[in-house]
Amino acid sequence: MINDTDPRVLDAARSFALAAHGDQMYGARPYSFHLDAVVRLLSPYGIEAQIVGYLHDVVEDTEITVSDIRDHFGQRIAECVDLLTDSPANSRAERKQQTHARLAAVAGPTELALVVKAADRLANVRTCVIDDRRGLHNVYRSEHPAFKRAVYRAGLCEPLWIELDTLLEVSVASQSSTGDT
Repeated sequence: MINDTDPRVLDAARSFALAAHGDQMYGARPYSFHLDAVVRLLSPYGIEAQIVGYLHDVVEDTEITVSDIRDHFGQRIAECVDLLTDSPANSRAERKQQTHARLAAVAGPTELALVVKAADRLANVRTCVIDDRRGLHNVYRSEHPAFKRAVYRAGLCEPLWIELDTLLEVSVASQSSTGDT
């Protein structure tokens, strides 16, 4: 359904996501900062991955529904966005546990969602490093073993995992050497 040779589809996904997110912020930056960072990481993985990258937070963070995504971008994109959308829960830990359980069972064409999830996490961790957001960085570090068990598939997007593992391990090593915990 997606014409992966037509860059207008990617532009449409970006416009759709930015309109949906409206004035939302990503820390002190416009939300477009995060979406563009995720999509840059996804450029080696094709147009569909980039489309899902732009749309990955719209159902969770806006009034847009999975049905809206399906109507505009097709079934596979909608399925991937749905997989990436945290369900409501009482805590972050509970939300992530539910999402990880769904992602751990993913196989076949919707593994595209796993590539986007890895790119999303890497973009988040990079921003934590750049902005020196140690608290959030520590959250990502503590979640990393469960996150990786659920999302990692050998050979799927190794460069993203190598950098993500390195950023989180370097953080552990540098904090240990400086006495931070």
